Amino acid sequence: MKHKTCILSLTLITLGMSLTTLEAQNTPFYSVKDYGAVADGQTKDTEAIAKAIDAASQAGGGTIYFQSGTYLTGPIHLKSNITLYVDAGATVKFSTDYADYVPMVKSRWEGLECMNFSPQIYAYQAENITITGQGIIDGQGHAWWFMDRSDPNKIAPWSKVFEALNKDSVAYHYFQRRKFFLRPPMIQPVDCQRVRIEGVKLQNSPFWTCNPIYCDDLTVHNVTIINPEHSPNTDGINPDSCSNVHISNCHISVGDDCITIKSGRDEDGRRVGRPCENITITNCTMLNGNGGVVIGSEMSGDVRKVTISNCVFDGTDRGIRIKTTRGRGGVVEDVRVSNIVMSRIPRAPFNLNMFYSSAPEEPISERTPTLRNIHFSDIIVKDCPKAGFILGLPERPAENITFNNIQIEAKTGFVCKDAHGIEFHHVRVDTQKGPALQCEQVCDLEIEAFKTLKPHEDAPVIALTNVQDAYVHACRATAGTGTFLSLEGSKTEAVLMQGNALGRARQAVACKDECTKALTLD
Repeated sequence: MKHKTCILSLTLITLGMSLTTLEAQNTPFYSVKDYGAVADGQTKDTEAIAKAIDAASQAGGGTIYFQSGTYLTGPIHLKSNITLYVDAGATVKFSTDYADYVPMVKSRWEGLECMNFSPQIYAYQAENITITGQGIIDGQGHAWWFMDRSDPNKIAPWSKVFEALNKDSVAYHYFQRRKFFLRPPMIQPVDCQRVRIEGVKLQNSPFWTCNPIYCDDLTVHNVTIINPEHSPNTDGINPDSCSNVHISNCHISVGDDCITIKSGRDEDGRRVGRPCENITITNCTMLNGNGGVVIGSEMSGDVRKVTISNCVFDGTDRGIRIKTTRGRGGVVEDVRVSNIVMSRIPRAPFNLNMFYSSAPEEPISERTPTLRNIHFSDIIVKDCPKAGFILGLPERPAENITFNNIQIEAKTGFVCKDAHGIEFHHVRVDTQKGPALQCEQVCDLEIEAFKTLKPHEDAPVIALTNVQDAYVHACRATAGTGTFLSLEGSKTEAVLMQGNALGRARQAVACKDECTKALTLD
């Protein structure tokens, strides 16, 4: 009896697996060629693609299939339960005719809500949408990149439409500075649930390449994004006020930031008040780009709970960059970065900057940004001019930022100013000149097992100015060290040195007169 029951169970399981496989095989495919697409790269297939999407949507969903060929099209508007499948050998090329991108649709542009040209692939309040395959999606962005600067007469008709649609926007004056002409992103789902982009190659985007807005449960996996180095603002992946975002195994080389996390700009971003949160970025390679992974500068609705791991940055201008400014408001918090290799970084591998613009000091308010709880570990950096910097605000210092097991080779050292709760554990910074670490106006500083293998006779390894409550311990001076630690500034106080091996330094500590009483040696 038990034997028969077992056989029956196995039969039911096998039958269930067969039915599942059969269902997968019978998933409705809607070939755009069956709806009139020509795929010759010259004839616009916009209507045929829309018909295929409508047919699938009316049936409850399905896969819109692009077999090999070149499809010229205007914007593609996705609906719920629709998959775009761009097969190997297929290229979807978007029209260079501005007239194809109207009527304008609800969008967000650099963190500001507006009505704008339709994104090339767009969805609004849809669910279960996917873009996948091994083919190419080409935005033909050259038609957009410099048009607003070179031919104002060509953009005038569209500027008038844009101005009329956005005349009541709080960002009207910002749009005016942009001549009421904003390039569309390549892919922009707005207020959608369960969005997946996988496998495809995205190239030549007019503006930001993959820019989900207000989306939940977003996955971008195994995607290649290539935009020319000179193309303006062609960021790779920019989730904006999204939640539960998974970015993995992507290869990105673009004309601006590779991956950027955003949540709205200034007053308009605070009005919407939707954070970007629960973000994982892993196993990605970044080449050309202004930054590898960037948070901000549009982060007025908050960014929180972000992990970045197992990535390579090779040639990005900056590595990890967090940028904000007075007037922006918003909080960036609970960020962890680990297992990263950076090389050939022309600016700085660590760039935490609350002075992104030269806004004047103002009283603390909702306009004052906050950076806190940011942690870096297990990172190697080679070939960069600066080791990195943290620049907080005097009225709102950056808080609780730690570095663990970091090795950096740079021309000049790490600079930290206006910050609280800063820690360096097992960090090595090798410089060509100057101190390996400089801290100014920092409170609650811990430096453990910090060293350099390239000390300089004419510069201290660590220079502290107006620092309070510092604990320097388990550090080691290497051969050739002139001064290991220098202290200066009338506000320097409560500096404790304990358990350091500084015998190879010509001078362990150099104190300016006003700092002598601030130091305790143990």
